[in-house]
Formats: sequence, C-alpha cells, structure tokens
Amino acid sequence: MKKLYIETYGCQMNFADSEVVASILKDTFDLTKTIEEADLILINTCSIRDKAEQRIHKRLTELEALKKHHHGLQIGLLGCMAERMKEELLATEPVLDFIAGPDAYRSLPELIEKSSEGETQFNVLLSTDETYDDVMPVRYDTNGISAYISIMRGCNNFCSYCVVPYTRGRERSRDPKTILAEAEDLIQKGFKEVTLLGQNVNSYHWQENGVTVSFARLMEMVAQLSPTLRVRFATSHPKDISDELLETMARYDNICKYIHLPVQSGSNQVLKKMNRVYTREYYLERVRKIRELMPDCAISTDIIAGFCGETLEDHLQTLSIMREVGYEYAYMFKYSERGGTMSAKRFKDDIPDEEKTRRLEEIIALQGELSHESNLRDVGKTFTILVEGVSKRSPEYLYGRNSQNKVIIFPKENHQIGEYIEVTVTRCTPATLFA
Repeated sequence: MKKLYIETYGCQMNFADSEVVASILKDTFDLTKTIEEADLILINTCSIRDKAEQRIHKRLTELEALKKHHHGLQIGLLGCMAERMKEELLATEPVLDFIAGPDAYRSLPELIEKSSEGETQFNVLLSTDETYDDVMPVRYDTNGISAYISIMRGCNNFCSYCVVPYTRGRERSRDPKTILAEAEDLIQKGFKEVTLLGQNVNSYHWQENGVTVSFARLMEMVAQLSPTLRVRFATSHPKDISDELLETMARYDNICKYIHLPVQSGSNQVLKKMNRVYTREYYLERVRKIRELMPDCAISTDIIAGFCGETLEDHLQTLSIMREVGYEYAYMFKYSERGGTMSAKRFKDDIPDEEKTRRLEEIIALQGELSHESNLRDVGKTFTILVEGVSKRSPEYLYGRNSQNKVIIFPKENHQIGEYIEVTVTRCTPATLFA
C-alpha cells in the first residue's frame, strides 16, 4: 500500500481535520512518519496570520527538491490557506498537484487520482452542512491519552480581522449522538481526556424531534460517560459564555477548570471596530461570574497588538484589563491584515510595524509577570494531574497537566503515562510548575 505523510500547521481544529483526512484515505494509504518514504504528502494549512502563510510557501519550496528525486510523489495542500488563496497558489506553486478546502476532504480520493494524470486539481467549495460526523478520525499522531473531538464547523461571528467565516464557512453543529459515539470509542481505546473543538463552542446548538442540546448540555453528556474522562473545550467567544455552562463546569469534577476566553483588546473603541459585539465591562462581568462559581478556574486569552486605529490609550486599556483579569496564559500577536476581511476593506492598517512590535513586547512582558505570579501562587498546593509523557529535558522526569491546564514536571519514580496522580508543587518558572 502507498504511504501518506501529513504535516499540520495552525490550530487544534487543523489537527482534528488531519485525523479526518487520514480516515478518509485509510483504505488506500498507510500513514508514515518518514517523509522520504511518502508517496503522498499533505500540507494542512492555516491562514490566520501572514506569518503562517509565509511559512507554508517556504515549506513548499523545500519540498520541490524532494519531489524531483521521488518519481510519482504527489503533494496536496489542504485547509484555510487552500480556501483563501486558490488562484494564487495554482499560479505560484507548481509543486502542488491538488488543493482541497476544509469542506472538500471527501473528494480527496478523486483529486488524488485525477492529479496523478498530470493536471492540477482543486475543490474549495464551502458547504452549509458538512460536519464529517460519520467519519471516525484516525488518531495517528497522539500520546494515546488526549484527543480532540470536533463538535462543529465554521463561524458566524465575522470579527472584522478574521478569515475563518470565509475559509471555513458558516456555523453548523454535529449530531450529539455522533459526538458521544466518538467519545465512547476513545474511552474504549484507553484515552483519558477529550477536548471538544469549535471556532465558537459556546454557540453549539442541536435540535431534533423537539429536543434541544446546548453546549452546556453536551458538555454534561460527555462528562457523564465516565468519571475518569477529563473534558476540556476550545474556543469560547465571550458573548456566548452562559451561566448554564459555568454552572455545569462547576458541577462536574471531570470538566476541567480552564477557559480560553479571547479578549483581543481592552478598549471598547477597538472592540467595536473588531466587531467583537461585547464591551470591556461585559467581558469583566463574565470573568467575575467565572471566579464566583469556580474560584480555582484558570483563564487564558488571545490579544492583538496594533489593530487599525489603536491609540496609545487603547493599548494601555489592554494592559489594564490583563492586570485586572490576571490571565494564566495568553496568545499574543501583532495585527496581520488578511485580504477579504472587513477590516481590510474598511480600515487602514495604520500602526507602523515598529510600534506594533513595541506594544506587543509590552504585552508579552506583562503576561510573563502575570503567568509567574499565578504559578507562584500554586507553590505548595497539591493537584491531581493526568500523566501525559516524558519530560523533554530528562527521561527521569514525567509531565502532566492539572485541571487548570498548567504543565507540571515531576520525578518519574514508578509512575506511568495515563495515570492520575497527586503531586505537590515545590517551585516554578513563569511557564512551568515543578513538583
């Protein structure tokens, strides 16, 4: 059987999609971790930032040499970049044999077969109903402990800076029965943790025969499958994080006390231009509710520095909301204009790159302080962690994560990967706890 090699870039959704692709192609291709022996290479891409796209262009250039020395090697590009830049890619990347958007993976066998005859193929049609809910993903690159379950696709929010609604289409939710079946399958295979994925999981909605399943109810259904199955989710939009969800999280010990809650900016003026449809005050009210119901809940976020028209005062408001919330972790980026988005059409990208960099550096420095303060508060505390693997620095140490999604490193002793154990934190760095 021919060999398939998959490289995945970007978010958790892309990794989940790659597992779907592996399942669709499993009858004709065996997966390999050695790129040199591959007959088919698939590059699953991200378009969130320009840097991500430039990285893919560079990678495709590197693959040209491999293709010259491997007769019959096919290379395909998948994902958001395929959707957003089809014409440009076809014109500038002759190494590609075919291109498939996020809703076109069922057509991959046909694209592969036709492109083998020498003509570049593509399918980037977006769907209003494709969820791949009947495809059981192949868990090909996993620790055997944690897995992703995609519960919905697309997005209806249209944040002005974001390409996702244009590259992944409109929002649609999976049948909860298929989600539960996937989770049950993972439990049977020994997995101990699942992360429910969506561009905005809070807006998950399924209705059938007069019965409605909200995201909070879905979380509860998954948590009830097994008390030893940890349940996480990503990502939340602040406008949809309901009291019902927070109360459900507080009620179940195996629903992890961690919420990724992107704020993007602390300024109402910038939030309005971003079309985030909430205010600073509303966001902080939701944080207060989280703290009220789950005092031990960790909160992480996304922050964009230097959005169109962002003043120095706007930037200072972002720093102040970071201090007020006290985030455990943050993903922090300079604004990167994406063609076709509302902000590219309506606003001028008017913050000089040097100033974006300066503001980003301030954000990163502050978050380093906040992360360190959070970790210092954990020194002396005891946590239950799920052991996930061997430390990269020493085979004599293992690592795991607590409910708050913090990585904890501890001596291996007689512990095994996949165990739940209790550890007491003795010291920390800004990024890591040691126990």
